[in-house]
Amino acid sequence: MNNRLKSFASVSLLAFAAACGTPQPADAQNPPRSTAGYAPTNLTGLAVATFAGGCFWAQEEAFEQIKGVKQVVSGYAGGTKANPTYEEVADKTTGHTETVQIYYDPKVIGYQKLADIFFTASHDPTQLNRQGNDVGPEYRSAAFYRTPEEKKILEATIARVNASKEYSGKIVTEVVPFQKFWPAEDYHQGYYRLHPENPYITHVSAAKVEHVQRAFRKDLKSPL
Repeated sequence: MNNRLKSFASVSLLAFAAACGTPQPADAQNPPRSTAGYAPTNLTGLAVATFAGGCFWAQEEAFEQIKGVKQVVSGYAGGTKANPTYEEVADKTTGHTETVQIYYDPKVIGYQKLADIFFTASHDPTQLNRQGNDVGPEYRSAAFYRTPEEKKILEATIARVNASKEYSGKIVTEVVPFQKFWPAEDYHQGYYRLHPENPYITHVSAAKVEHVQRAFRKDLKSPL
């Protein structure tokens, strides 16, 4: 097992019984409003990328730290039901996967760099319908392209990473056309920053964010 898979395996072993997205009792009683995670009101000059790589809490925070990223929103994509709730997605009845929508400045960061982060650092794209102890199609890896060029970038990146043998297995990420993104509930937005004490954040999400920080140190908004 290579170092990258060992890193993700360690995260899995530390996972708690509570799945990603399950609010702690205090959250359920008084869902806080987030300090991050809402789509920019002015999209002038911004491009959008949509990726699903397991629990959206870690994905949102990891991409938030990258230079050129204006905002990241947690939500759901890839399913059939309009306005799905977390509970419906978790029940596996809608076909959606936990997803992040990334609003970025293409003059600062390109789609290729975002794809590199997604496929090599933010999650394990070789795991089918799961990320560690989070099991089910709602945690599947998926990349939603908007243009033929984005599709080419995704497919070329997958081929390159597979050829590099960075993982012991082949990438199983779905590469599918973007159709619709539904923002998740308010309490999910910016959850990583609002709830650093949550056991899932400290034992699972933090390791994924730190992995991106180490792998793409030069691309961070703030140096480590």
